[in-house]
Amino acid sequence: MSEKGDVDLTGAKQNTGVWLVKVPKYLAQQWAKASGRGEVGKLRIAKNQGKTEVAFTLNEELTTLENKGEGKTAGMVAVPREHPFTMQTVGGQTLAVFTETSSDKIALEGVVVQRAECRPAVNESYMRLKKLQIEASSKPVRLSQQLDKAVTHNYKPVANHANNLEWEKKKKEEGKRARADKQQVLDMLFSAFEKHQYYNIKDLVDITKQPVIYLKEILRDIGIYNVKGTHKNTWELKPEYRHYQGEEEKTDE
Repeated sequence: MSEKGDVDLTGAKQNTGVWLVKVPKYLAQQWAKASGRGEVGKLRIAKNQGKTEVAFTLNEELTTLENKGEGKTAGMVAVPREHPFTMQTVGGQTLAVFTETSSDKIALEGVVVQRAECRPAVNESYMRLKKLQIEASSKPVRLSQQLDKAVTHNYKPVANHANNLEWEKKKKEEGKRARADKQQVLDMLFSAFEKHQYYNIKDLVDITKQPVIYLKEILRDIGIYNVKGTHKNTWELKPEYRHYQGEEEKTDE
């Protein structure tokens, strides 16, 4: 490439197909920790009655994760080794993977031909890790603290902070809620459905702060809308997205 900003399209000429795979946060952290040290695990692809089955097995050396909790929860915790893939279609989208070097050169590595989600197999180590994650997320952000002496600083209360004014102005100008990144909305939805199985659209709008039309587009990918029965007019996750919760409930019993 002769100039900064040019794109190397060799990958397009070679018609290279790549997979776009979503992995758990802890797995990405373990891979980063092993950067430059060789193998991080093994990928197994097999055919079962004409259906492709894919699974990733994490290297045994990377199955311990440091837990920065307090008291008995602090120390090393085991992470799952087995991670089956949930295969998904590209859905008519054209997605590509690019790389960028330190010299600002950009190259097309290939076009996405398969999407998948790498999920941990539900076992004892996964349940223990999930419990620690829930405990960490439930800790209060603010803590009360007793002061040894009186505060002498004088603070003048503000009627309305600048960021609030800016947000109100933005809402007034746009006349609608600002759309967040799809992945952020998905994270909020999955977090909500870990607490309750059914939600009406009004409650999900209040939780995500997203426009109704945009939220329904995302919900159609991961959820089922109940049109009759006890939970009429509510949303719930598709079975492939709520198997965690089901397994946890069985374990609790």
